[in-house]
Amino acid sequence: MANQPVFILPEGTERYSKRDALRMNITAAKVLAGIVRTTLGPKGMDKMLVNSLGDVTVTNDGATIMREMEINQPAARMLVETAKKQEDIVGDGTTSVVVIAGELLSKAEELLDDGIATSVVVKGFRNATAKAVELLKDIAIDADDKDTLKKVAVTAMSGKGSDYAKEHLAELVVEAALRIEEDGKSEIDNINIQRVSGDSVEDSFLAEGIVIDKAPLSKNMPKDVKDAKIAIVKYPIELKDINTEAKIDITSPDQFEAFLNQEEQMIKDLVNKVLDSGANVLFCQKGIDDMAEHYLKKAGIMAYKRVKKSDIERISKATGAKLVTDIEDLSEEKLGVAGHVYLDKLFDHELTFIEECENPKASSIVLRGSTRYVTEQISRAIDDALGVVAATIEEGKVLIGGGACEIDLVKQLRDYGESVSGREQLAILKFAEALEVIPRTLIENAGLDTINLIADLKAAHEESKFIGINVFTGEVVDMKDAGVIEPLRVKIQALQSAGEACEMILRIDDMIAARNALNSTGPDESGNDASGMPPMPPAPGMGGGMPPMM
Repeated sequence: MANQPVFILPEGTERYSKRDALRMNITAAKVLAGIVRTTLGPKGMDKMLVNSLGDVTVTNDGATIMREMEINQPAARMLVETAKKQEDIVGDGTTSVVVIAGELLSKAEELLDDGIATSVVVKGFRNATAKAVELLKDIAIDADDKDTLKKVAVTAMSGKGSDYAKEHLAELVVEAALRIEEDGKSEIDNINIQRVSGDSVEDSFLAEGIVIDKAPLSKNMPKDVKDAKIAIVKYPIELKDINTEAKIDITSPDQFEAFLNQEEQMIKDLVNKVLDSGANVLFCQKGIDDMAEHYLKKAGIMAYKRVKKSDIERISKATGAKLVTDIEDLSEEKLGVAGHVYLDKLFDHELTFIEECENPKASSIVLRGSTRYVTEQISRAIDDALGVVAATIEEGKVLIGGGACEIDLVKQLRDYGESVSGREQLAILKFAEALEVIPRTLIENAGLDTINLIADLKAAHEESKFIGINVFTGEVVDMKDAGVIEPLRVKIQALQSAGEACEMILRIDDMIAARNALNSTGPDESGNDASGMPPMPPAPGMGGGMPPMM
């Protein structure tokens, strides 16, 4: 019995220990970084994603690519979550964060192969990240005018399918963000993008107020209301369903008629609540039944039902209307005001415009495009631009793009690394080397000479920290003069997130997974699983469970 193996996990459980687990996770992260790396920069390529229903998405937006891919490998999934957080917090930089994390892990693997302990690598990377953030704040410049905001928006949209109209779209983005600015912040959730296919992108415009993708309940209702008094309610203008267990005994036609009359009176009372408040436009988040529709139409009220919660919130921000959850509470004081509410048709879309609002804190961009795929792609570019413009308004600081700030970081981090003693110095120098991946990738994606341009870039930085790569001409130029500008917050968040994700993966020395948990999607024709991640190798000597405990 002394040599009897003891299994503490179910049969089929997979376990990968120490270097096996680490190599597997690093490989998965590098594969994911390789997938999105080709999309980086103005010359980045697009990915076509087809889901299980056959829906096609064409994009080079990192967040969209990773969201649509069914990634199964745990470490790769951690990087996907990191990218999603980057998108949620600052609105852009999702590709950069994954590419940097992948390169950091690649450099960490080199250090581990040289016999450097994981704890030393982690500490060195952590200190390098903190120093890099400090250096970025030092080299940042002020963003103090509208022109700078426009340059930030143009940079964010470059290479995302909107290059031929990015100047016009950037103007719309900046105007929309500044219109809703309050106390140094711009809540971009209050800006909605209405996509309308069937025209040129140059025909996109910023609405004077709010636009919702909805038409009134009835074609016979008013379609153009001046001096609108707007009510927004979260209360159904309809009769509540009778409980299925309830019974109503009707023994004569008179009783049945009285019952119907009572129902009709209840509907009339609900409509009268709207009329008594003085409202002439009604937006209801719940349903409105046919009888209520008839009375609202008869009263000349422009009414909408099942309006989205997000649209309700924007209407409230724009018009000052208060959301009413109980129809009994509806009064004149709860109404919003707009000078003009009207229905208009763009191509085959019926849209309602709510304009001439006093000091609106919500806005709408109407995005035109030749096809649905075009408007979807450019909508994502505008989302990124809105995010970076809002971050710049709040932070007030920007960095020079085109690889300029990364090369400056490399130079200063190497100086910092030389001042640190011990093996930690090696980790800091590798961290600095890893940051070269951004300018290198920009050059590679543009099809230019990487070695010579990186050498020219480093030499030019001895004279000016604003020198970067013009991927269109293949020259090193002053990126500040070229107007290639990125928000400080986006770059800092990308570095911190990549550093934290790298540290988390490096600290994993054991993977224990239930049967088929790591390869549940199965291999495709190339031998990879359906997510694009490499299949998990068999764990040598592990069998179907934990190793024997002697």
